[in-house]
Amino acid sequence: MIEWTAEQDELREAMTRWGDGLNDGHVAQDEEAVFPWDKWKLIQRSGLLGLPFDERWGGLGQDLLTTMYVLEGLGETCRDGGLSFSVTTSMCSTGVALAGCGSEELKERYLPGICSGDLIGAHAITESGSGSDALQMLTTAERDGDHFILSGSKTFVSNGPVADVFVIYARTHPARGPLGVTAFLLERDTPGLSLGTPIKKMGLRTSPMCEVFLDGCRVPASRVVGRVGGGFLVLDHVMKREILLSFIVNAGEMRHRLDRCLDYARTREQFGKPIGSHQAIANKIVDMKIGLENSRKWLYDTGERLMRGHNVTADLAIAKLVTSESNLASSLAAVQIFGGNGYMSEYGLEKDVRAAVAGTIYSGTNEIQYNRVASLLGL
Repeated sequence: MIEWTAEQDELREAMTRWGDGLNDGHVAQDEEAVFPWDKWKLIQRSGLLGLPFDERWGGLGQDLLTTMYVLEGLGETCRDGGLSFSVTTSMCSTGVALAGCGSEELKERYLPGICSGDLIGAHAITESGSGSDALQMLTTAERDGDHFILSGSKTFVSNGPVADVFVIYARTHPARGPLGVTAFLLERDTPGLSLGTPIKKMGLRTSPMCEVFLDGCRVPASRVVGRVGGGFLVLDHVMKREILLSFIVNAGEMRHRLDRCLDYARTREQFGKPIGSHQAIANKIVDMKIGLENSRKWLYDTGERLMRGHNVTADLAIAKLVTSESNLASSLAAVQIFGGNGYMSEYGLEKDVRAAVAGTIYSGTNEIQYNRVASLLGL
């Protein structure tokens, strides 16, 4: 069990002061499906975006577990799941990629903006024809002297419509499999880079998504993140942290939802007594508690093992499965506990269900995670 220090507790508790501003009108903004720029400015002021990055880039220099702990606090405080998703997307897709794999030139040029939130990051991996099978990507990057020419398209690019910088994965050596993919950092106004219209989606609507089109983008070789042919090493570095940092936010959301259901079950009366005294309701709340604690344990234990340099391939897959499934089950249970009120959009609980479904799909679908664990078991 991790014993948090007073400094770590203070960093987490500092998030609560932003709650009113972050939550104002969150149901309406989800319905409008627009990026909440006013709330992004609050996130910038909070210093949250710089948590895991070195102080020389304007970050707070915190380790992985501390960053997770504070982001769990964001999930507990912020009811706008789309905003939280955009926060971790920018932090991981671009910030983590640059901090872990980028050249000093790229770090110096872009990390201060990522830390401050003046720059919003996105990564472009998925393609319409390959989905979770990233090895089948068709986007290419052909060498031309000191430059590369990128051609192709990407879809489901979270933060795409508002991003200033993109980490784009393209195939530089078609015959080399995973060693033939390279990561590039492109600015939004790069000639030949264009964005599709925002894609309408089921949940996380305030985190906009779009397609990215690359029509002969001429990119200096200095914009390679990592090394040529090392794109999957960059992606592996990013995804390990993306799972931990994005799903710990879900744990915070589950904690808030549990507290809300407990309060409702104690005060809402039916048939002359609080609904929490009925076993059917009490059992749902107990399951919510079990799901929350299982998720937290898997996420924090995996984060601790990653920091120690252990192989966490199976741990990450299990942590992702446990947390995403628990979050979805928790959101559905909350709707049932609140009954008719839970089904009404004004309570924000049906919005939680729509957002929770996304967690079973992004960062590698749950079906992919099952296959990964099965493979590691020799099946």
